[in-house]
Amino acid sequence: MRYTPAAAALSLLFAVTASVGYAGDREPDPRAAQLLSQGQTLLDHGEIEKAIDSFEAALAVDPAYTKVYIELGDAARKQDLQGKAIHYYRAAMARAPGDLAAIAGEGEALVEKGAVEKAKRNLAQLESMCGTGCAQTEQLAAAIERGPKPSVMTAEAVDPDSDVVKN
Repeated sequence: MRYTPAAAALSLLFAVTASVGYAGDREPDPRAAQLLSQGQTLLDHGEIEKAIDSFEAALAVDPAYTKVYIELGDAARKQDLQGKAIHYYRAAMARAPGDLAAIAGEGEALVEKGAVEKAKRNLAQLESMCGTGCAQTEQLAAAIERGPKPSVMTAEAVDPDSDVVKN
């Protein structure tokens, strides 16, 4: 009974030192890297659903592979699911806080959703990390310049059906 606090402290010490050993950069599982590459090709060809399937398979093989979350975010943005994309980018940033692609992707999704002020915070973070000349900073600055996507359609923009059928 009197050794319990000492044993708890030692086991906590071993757990912390063991987890620090795994906290560095590591190579992703080769199968996950292959699935990620396949998904990127599918996404480039417009096959979003198949690309997402490939990315999710890569995530099942290697759940710690941060790049998969970024690609899932990109795929969600192509489906106009900005909230889901922001979730994936934030998951990537939780695993790799300094990931420039995740910060820029989240910023672009925020702009598309209409949260331009929050996107400007991401832009300021990118500028402090890599300057104004890096690709991610320029990409997010251009997205902020374009502004959010219009989400409301006017009645004139919709073509009504000319054929009315009675049930």
